[in-house]
Amino acid sequence: MSLYDDAVLVLKEYADQPELRDVYLEHLAAHGEGGMYKPSSAGHVTASALVIDPERGRVLLTLHKKLNMWLQMGGHCEQEDATVAAAALREGTEESGIAGLTLLPGGPVRLDRHSIPAPCNWHLDVQYAAIAPAGAAAEISDESLDLRWFAYDEVAGVADTSVVRLMENTLKRL
Repeated sequence: MSLYDDAVLVLKEYADQPELRDVYLEHLAAHGEGGMYKPSSAGHVTASALVIDPERGRVLLTLHKKLNMWLQMGGHCEQEDATVAAAALREGTEESGIAGLTLLPGGPVRLDRHSIPAPCNWHLDVQYAAIAPAGAAAEISDESLDLRWFAYDEVAGVADTSVVRLMENTLKRL
């Protein structure tokens, strides 16, 4: 199964946000496999993971280098990603420096479509949550200005609505 086929299957099985889910499926139907990757000027699917430490009641956010915003870990799908979940886990691991992350069962936690500067225009983000192993130490990557743990109640004060909703949906699923 290709990454494209996996994305279509994951989205068809995703029951929440039906209107937005349909936008994603229409995008993939119109653009085929190319709609998965960065070169697509019509936008492309991305994968992200909110890294969470439920034992300590906190989430790990990265201060994005280009956007200067506190966000979850995430980014572009790569040709070698077997699944959208694998892409989210890869991005979470690369950007957090934490080995041994595990995705929260049940598939994506949320979808978020947001505009980005041309030539890409749109990210169609498939958002997962990843549980950090006990005692995990985060390590900043080249893609970040900063990396920091925030208590659940601090997130709304530093991050945008999308990140807050992702955290809320993650906490409901826990």
